[in-house]
Amino acid sequence: MIKAILVFNNHGKPRLSKFYQYFNEDMQQQIIKETFQLVSKRDDNVCNFLEGGSLIGGSDYKLIYRHYATLYFVFCVDSSESELGILDLIQVFVETLDKCFENVCELDLIFHADAAHQVLDELVMGGMVLQTNMNDILCRLQEQNKMQKAEAGISAAPARAVSAVKSMNLPQQLRDMKLPDLPQAIKDLKF
Repeated sequence: MIKAILVFNNHGKPRLSKFYQYFNEDMQQQIIKETFQLVSKRDDNVCNFLEGGSLIGGSDYKLIYRHYATLYFVFCVDSSESELGILDLIQVFVETLDKCFENVCELDLIFHADAAHQVLDELVMGGMVLQTNMNDILCRLQEQNKMQKAEAGISAAPARAVSAVKSMNLPQQLRDMKLPDLPQAIKDLKF
């Protein structure tokens, strides 16, 4: 099972983090810091697996990571997960982000955190891998974006209706008609 997914830059600043086990916020920050210290010290020519830090579960857990340009993608997993399978999962995650953002970079994760989390949620949910097919993930994201745009269109309908009425060729009398102030009209009503 996946315990946490962390993405941080070369300086240890977290850019995306998702914990699938409860840790309070201070503990999460300590885990990110410890994980960065463990991963950043390693040479690029060593394997991408190491024992989890003392805060994330010690030798029962493994840190599986990849370093792309300025970002570290780290998956904290238990012993039931395949190291090579998780490395492939990281690759799918990064390639999917690349397709979404046209060559993902640190700024994409900062300014579009919601989209990055959406990709991650399509990939992993509750610590379990849901989907590894990048095309299926991208289709789900496009469907979600279409639904959001449709909802935005519905909520903008009243404003469009008002502007349409204003631009209609109505007699000046109707245009100049003043509606009563609603709070005052309610006060003037006698029951």
